[in-house]
Amino acid sequence: MKLLITRPMTAEVEARARAEFDVVIRPETAVLSRGEMLAALRDFDLVMPTLGDGFDAGVLAEVTAPRCRLLANFGVGFNHIDVAAAAAHGIAVSNTPGAVTDATADIALTLILMSARRAAEGERLVRSGGWPGWHPTQMLGQHVTGKKLGVIGLGRIGAAIARRCHFGFDMQVFYTARSEKSPGFAATPMADLKQLAATVDFLVVAVPGGGDTHHLVDARVLSAMRPTAHLINIARGEVVQQEALIDTLQKRKIAGAGLDVYEFEPEVPQALRDLSNVTLLPHLGTATEEVRSAMGHMALDNIAAFVAGQKLPNQV
Repeated sequence: MKLLITRPMTAEVEARARAEFDVVIRPETAVLSRGEMLAALRDFDLVMPTLGDGFDAGVLAEVTAPRCRLLANFGVGFNHIDVAAAAAHGIAVSNTPGAVTDATADIALTLILMSARRAAEGERLVRSGGWPGWHPTQMLGQHVTGKKLGVIGLGRIGAAIARRCHFGFDMQVFYTARSEKSPGFAATPMADLKQLAATVDFLVVAVPGGGDTHHLVDARVLSAMRPTAHLINIARGEVVQQEALIDTLQKRKIAGAGLDVYEFEPEVPQALRDLSNVTLLPHLGTATEEVRSAMGHMALDNIAAFVAGQKLPNQV
């Protein structure tokens, strides 16, 4: 079977792919064009796509008899793939859960601390050459220890974030989820997202992307947040209504935000980049050598199982 990997991978993953499969590794780092997606469905038995490679119903409908039998997504989020449309064309879909949990949770903690302590703003000040030296009231931020954390979505990643905050920073944990959770430490469920937003000091978005969560955090939710609160998004950019967030930050209605994802990624609006009260990271959630290799191996495990006629370890 012929395999297409749509982006460069770590050396370890590429070496395994070449050793085990008849593989083409696309050298470009940009998302697939529509033409490339159509060619992938026509010309390959197996495709390893990733974030932004939009195999939606329209693309899938254009290839009447696709050669492709598996979209082995590199990543836990698969909202860029229409799973139902793929199934209708006889194409299975898999992903890479678990491998990303700790790294993504670590980035959430990074953003919480950076936003609360104004770290990005301070780093820019030092680089500018304009730092006048220490004084007692310079760049006062907010204490994190002992504060209230709100997690939207207490799945694997949300629970890992909450665990770090609870045990590492003695934070009280509140959350919203589709069902009540038992994470192994004190965590209080909230029935309403607006109530959660009004209760906590740090509101962390940790739900999957997709139609069900599109603009889940909108102007209504943002307006409920405390003026001293921070919004942290490590999930998917479209979960937060970006225009409403920009307006909220411009008017200083909340203390700050920390973002690793954006609604129209990789586009980051100038209005957002101009703000001093937001920390902006370039989607670093899983960006470690170990994690990206683990993700690649998990995707290749799904491919190997498919080729062997076995059950996919991580079918979605």
